[in-house]
Amino acid sequence: MSSPRSISWLLIVTMCSAMFTGCGFQPLHSAKSGASAANLAEIRIAPIADRIGQQCRNLLLDKLTPRGPSHAPRYELQVKLTEARQSLAVQKDTVATRANLIMRAKFKLVRVEDASVLMTNSAISANSYNILNEKFATLSAENDARVRAVRELSDAIRTRVAIYLDNKK
Repeated sequence: MSSPRSISWLLIVTMCSAMFTGCGFQPLHSAKSGASAANLAEIRIAPIADRIGQQCRNLLLDKLTPRGPSHAPRYELQVKLTEARQSLAVQKDTVATRANLIMRAKFKLVRVEDASVLMTNSAISANSYNILNEKFATLSAENDARVRAVRELSDAIRTRVAIYLDNKK
């Protein structure tokens, strides 16, 4: 026998699902939105300066064109990375024991056929790491923070470009 409490929960769930069906929400990665993946596959990613730029470009290649570059790209993604370090947790003897690695990505999506800029945007990532007595350990921690930042930025860039191309159609 059903309790009044379980019936009320069932009623609430049914009403919520009915409300969300009419709101027009459609996930970016749904099966119906396959155009998103097709649009992303038409993007050529311009080279990005420095070693960390190469890593960012490789991540973007994996996320935007996992099946390989397009033979006739319609868009080009241009990315510029900048990096800053901010000391935190300063001791009385002015020695920092923690730092933030702040990485910014400014990017633009350009239409290849007429070189018009379709979208400009930026993303930021801040990752903390410990400053230790051992230099190698500090460099390793800083490098790990840099890798995390690039991964976060590549995810943000992919998402923003996908949203733009999905809304453009």
